[in-house]
Amino acid sequence: MSFNDPIADVLTRIRNASRAQHKFVDVNLSKMGKNIVEILKSFGFIENYLVSDQKRGIRIFLKYGKNRRSVINQLKRKSSPGLRSYVKHDEIPRVKNGLGIAIVSTSKGVLEGEAARDKKIGGELLCVVE
Repeated sequence: MSFNDPIADVLTRIRNASRAQHKFVDVNLSKMGKNIVEILKSFGFIENYLVSDQKRGIRIFLKYGKNRRSVINQLKRKSSPGLRSYVKHDEIPRVKNGLGIAIVSTSKGVLEGEAARDKKIGGELLCVVE
C-alpha cells in the first residue's frame, strides 16, 4: 500500500488507537513523524515512544487519564499535500487557551506553536492537538 501523506498516516493511527483504547500503536518511521511524536511526548500527550531502525517504525505508548479516557481529545491535520496552510508567527493559533498545542514546520525545524511564536518564525501549520 502506498500513501502520499505520512504525517496524516501517523496522526490517523494515533487518533484511531486512542479511541480504541490501545496501549500502544506502531507507525512508519519518518523524520517528520518522529519530530511530531517528540513534541507530543514533551507536552505530555503520549507516555513514551521507541524507534526501531530495523523494522523502520516507531512504537508510540499512548497516555490515558481517569476512567481510561485518552489524554488526546482531538488530533486534527490542518495542512495537506493538496492544500498547504502557511501561517505567519503572529497568526499561529492558540489552542484552547494553552491547553492544546499547534505543531508548525518552520525553517528551524518542527516546533510547537508557542516556541515558533516566541522565535518569531512562521511556517506550515501541520496539526492541532487538544
